[in-house]
Amino acid sequence: MSATTTAKPPVTAPPPSVRLPRVLPPAALAVAVLVCLGAAWTAAVLWQAAPADGAWSWTLRAMAVAGGLGALAVLKPAGQAVRAATRAGKAATDRSRLAEARAEAADARESAWVTVGASAAVLLLTSLTLFLLANDHAVQATFFSPEAIASSAADVARAFGTNVFIAVAAEVLVLAWGLLLAVAKLAPGRAGRPLRLLATAYIDVFRAVPSIVVIYLIGFGLPLAEIPGLSALTPTWAAILALTLTYGAYVAEVYRSGIDSIHWSQTAAARSLGLSHSRTLRHVVVPQAVRRVVPPLLNDFIGLQKDTALVTVIGTIDAFNQARIYASNDFNLSSVTVVAALFVVITIPQTRLADRLLARSGTASKGD
Repeated sequence: MSATTTAKPPVTAPPPSVRLPRVLPPAALAVAVLVCLGAAWTAAVLWQAAPADGAWSWTLRAMAVAGGLGALAVLKPAGQAVRAATRAGKAATDRSRLAEARAEAADARESAWVTVGASAAVLLLTSLTLFLLANDHAVQATFFSPEAIASSAADVARAFGTNVFIAVAAEVLVLAWGLLLAVAKLAPGRAGRPLRLLATAYIDVFRAVPSIVVIYLIGFGLPLAEIPGLSALTPTWAAILALTLTYGAYVAEVYRSGIDSIHWSQTAAARSLGLSHSRTLRHVVVPQAVRRVVPPLLNDFIGLQKDTALVTVIGTIDAFNQARIYASNDFNLSSVTVVAALFVVITIPQTRLADRLLARSGTASKGD
C-alpha cells in the first residue's frame, strides 16, 4: 500500500526586502506608559505640594495639569507606531502590497522614534519639577519667590537700563574700532607690515585676556595712573572703554573674514580702473563684506550684552549689582533671577534674528 502524502500549505514569510519594525514600536509604547505613570505621580505630588492660596499655588497647580496632559500626549505617537507596525506586518504577507508594507514600516519607525524623543522631553521636565520640589520647596523659595521678585523687579529693571546703555555705546564704538583693526591687519606691501604686526599682536592679546580682567584694569588702573582725561572716566564709561577694547579684537576677525571672502577679482577690477587700495576697500570690498558679516556680528554683540554684567566688579550700579544688594538684604536670590529673565528677554529675539539672517545668507549663496 502506497503511503499518501498530504501537501502542506506554503508558509508565506515577509519578503526580505521589507524590514519590519517588530521590537521598536512595542518598546516605545512601554516607555511611553512608564513615562506617563511617572509624570502622573509627579503631577499628583505637585498638586498636593501647592500651598492653599497665593499666586504660587495657582502656578503649581497649572504646572501639574499641564504636565499630566503633556505626558498623556506621548501615548498618541506610541499607539500610531504599534498600529502602523501591525498594518505593515499584514501587508508584507502579500507580495502585491510591498510598497504599502514599506510605507507602513517607515511610519511605524518614525512614530516610535517620535515617542522616544517626546518621552525623553517629558522625563527631563519631570526631573526638573522634582528638583523644584526638593527639600520642601527650597529651590523655589530661593530662586523664584514671588514676594522677593515683586519687591526687587522695579529697581532691577531701572538699573538694567545701565546695561543697555553700556551695550549700545560699546557696540557703536566696536563697529568702528574693529573695522580699523581689520583694515590695519590687511595693510598691503612692505609699508603696511608694521601695521599688520601691531594689529595682529593687539588682536591676539585681547582675545586671550578675559573681559573681566580688562574691565578691572581699566576701571581701577586708569584712576590710579592719573592719566589726563582717562582717569576721570566714570565707571560706566570705563566699562564701555574696556568692552570696546576687548570686543574690537573679536569683531576685527569677523570683518577680516568677510573681507577675505570677497573674490579677488573684485579688487583686481577696481584697481584696474585706477582706484587706490583705500578707495577699493571703501567703495568695493568693505560694503560687500559688511553685508556678509552681519549675522556673526550679531552673535558677538549678544555676547557683549551678557558681558555687561561683569561691570559690577568696578562698582557700576547695573542690574546685577542692584540685584546683589537685594539678595544680600533678603538672603534670597530671586532678584538675580529677575536679571537673568531681563537678559533672556533682550537676547532671544536677537538670537532668532541672527539665525534668520544666517539662513537667508545661506539661501542667497546657494542661489549664486
